[in-house]
Amino acid sequence: MSSLTFHWFLPTYGDSRHVVGGGHGLPAGAAGGERPATLGYLTQIARAAEDLGFEGALTPTGAWCEDAWLTTAMLARETERLKFLVAFRPGIIAPTLAAQMAATFQRHSGGRLLLNVVTGGESHEQRAYGDFLGKDDRYARTGEFLGIVRELWEGKTVDFSGEQLRVAGARLARVPDPVPPVYFGGSSPAAGEVAARAADVYLTWGEPPAEVERKIAWIRGLADRAGRRVRFGIRLHVITRDTAEAAWAEAQRLLDGFTPEAIRAVQAGLARSESEGQRRMLALHGGRTDGLEIAPNLWAGIGLVRGGAGTALVGSHTEVAARIVEYQRLGIEEFILSGHPHVEEAYWFGEGVLPVLRDAGLWRHPAARPEDATAAGIPFAAGVGR
Repeated sequence: MSSLTFHWFLPTYGDSRHVVGGGHGLPAGAAGGERPATLGYLTQIARAAEDLGFEGALTPTGAWCEDAWLTTAMLARETERLKFLVAFRPGIIAPTLAAQMAATFQRHSGGRLLLNVVTGGESHEQRAYGDFLGKDDRYARTGEFLGIVRELWEGKTVDFSGEQLRVAGARLARVPDPVPPVYFGGSSPAAGEVAARAADVYLTWGEPPAEVERKIAWIRGLADRAGRRVRFGIRLHVITRDTAEAAWAEAQRLLDGFTPEAIRAVQAGLARSESEGQRRMLALHGGRTDGLEIAPNLWAGIGLVRGGAGTALVGSHTEVAARIVEYQRLGIEEFILSGHPHVEEAYWFGEGVLPVLRDAGLWRHPAARPEDATAAGIPFAAGVGR
């Protein structure tokens, strides 16, 4: 088995001991409170992730959060090794400018940029940014966009006239070193074609293993026909504790904070989504608050009050590690994780699950010396899957 890579998440819309955007049914005297997405607080999360051994940190994109490019550029000065997986939308920025920004980020950060290309949220939000294309046309534009950007990163002068984009005499004064890998997700046929041609890492939200296996086979087949190899990653929340009972109690605490009114309002909004991936997330729970463990240790409760990634791995450290290995055996190499609140949950995972995987020879801290590596073949690895 190859070594696993883990990324954390930067909540640039704010944080809490509850799911931001959901209910907050705190009993009197309980710990709680909102945590604004200040640079100071995001620095705490980034430094914790760096110390614990996460490779990078994802920042979201949209009108509901701070700008990912600006925020991560500032956080790069507050960290030393951590990479930043910057989410952005091709319809809002010209390809030549995006290629130039990536090159600048690489030089000033010491090569710590990863790019998460998001084709577009919902049409109403895209229109607020001046983008009036429909969904299929947005994916076509993304394909053209990435084709232009990659040629620019190769040092070429680009003249291109496509259905959606056009550039003439485009060239970078300095190319990025290294070239940032492109992370890309999408569950529709149009998304699959773009991923096969242009993505380095295909991302899926945390569906049950059987569904993830089918999705990997689909993208792998498209990539094979395009003569390319694509790596695979998954986006999940995590609730991990010393015992399974403690982890599920925490999941129940979060669920108890979701008011029926909040669930109905969020579900009504998400039901209008154009996203195939979002439709698949909604189908996992159907708006119900019971039967949320949809596969062993996979809980769909987050998706009741949050769009996008809506599932969490819940269990003891060993159980969560076992589920991670199960996904790895399907072909998942990278895990983008989050938890509420993001500082504390980073430590629960980093101090609880990562050592289990390290001792099994499946992960090593990015800053570890070669002589610190633990040999593979530990009993845990042999016992996973029972």
